Amino acid sequence: MSVIYNRVALIGLGLIAGSMAHAMRLHGLAGEIVGTARSAETRETAAKINLCDRIVDTAAEAVQDADLVVLAVPVGAMGAVAAEIGPHLKQGATVTDVGSVKQAVIDAVGPHIPEGVDFVPGHPLAGTEHSGPLSGFASLFQNRWCLLVPTENSSADAAARLRALWEGMGANVDEMDAEHHDLVLAVTSHTPHLIAYTMVGVADDLRRVTDSEVIKYSAAGFRDFTRIAASDPTMWRDVFLTNKEATLEILGRFTEELFALQRAIRTGDGEHLFDYFTRTRAIRRGIIEAGQDTEAPDFGRSGTKE
Repeated sequence: MSVIYNRVALIGLGLIAGSMAHAMRLHGLAGEIVGTARSAETRETAAKINLCDRIVDTAAEAVQDADLVVLAVPVGAMGAVAAEIGPHLKQGATVTDVGSVKQAVIDAVGPHIPEGVDFVPGHPLAGTEHSGPLSGFASLFQNRWCLLVPTENSSADAAARLRALWEGMGANVDEMDAEHHDLVLAVTSHTPHLIAYTMVGVADDLRRVTDSEVIKYSAAGFRDFTRIAASDPTMWRDVFLTNKEATLEILGRFTEELFALQRAIRTGDGEHLFDYFTRTRAIRRGIIEAGQDTEAPDFGRSGTKE
């Protein structure tokens, strides 16, 4: 692959930014990678493992002369970071993000992007339950989807160049508008995470089942819940506070379905249960056929996919 951006600035050095650094290096997509993080400890760790070509102390310093700036911080911090870097962005640069909510990010970041700089929001649908600069790896995005959400102020050229970067890192790329993105993710990611947190919380509260039994006899379904529920609490707090409407809509629908299943169990309506479970199996087959998971045991995961 050839260099797509001469200088890339990574603001935040967790799983996604770290994996981007590894992948860009592996495929020769960036001339120079500059990184920064709010925590001095994170910056020291990143410098120690040579995660970027340069690690600097502030976001303002990191974006100097950068052709691409990646905001890889929790959604709730995006606005403050954008305000800090806005005056230091060079003309012709592109700013993107990796947050899993899009409308709130556009509202928070957009006003701080100066004339002559493109803002192309993005969201790689990839991750693990691990976080921090040591958690990244180059193949994280391989055959995962990255959704780009260009705004009315995004140029077609900037979006095409960013698409080329993600494809160069192994991702499949699609575009959609912010409102639709937030609804889709409320179904496929946000509400499932909330359900996982809840189920693990229920197990923790159910004193008649001991902690040792929960750990010792965990079946695959509960193990997968615990993997999801181990995700970064700051990130997920911000996701639910910023994608409130879509998440509440899907939670409402989920609750209605749950009540219907409760009634079927209570009344012994086996036909309803069988038909429902038959329908849901088709979704699983579709995910496997689309190459987004495997039929291997333990949910086809080795701790590297979300």
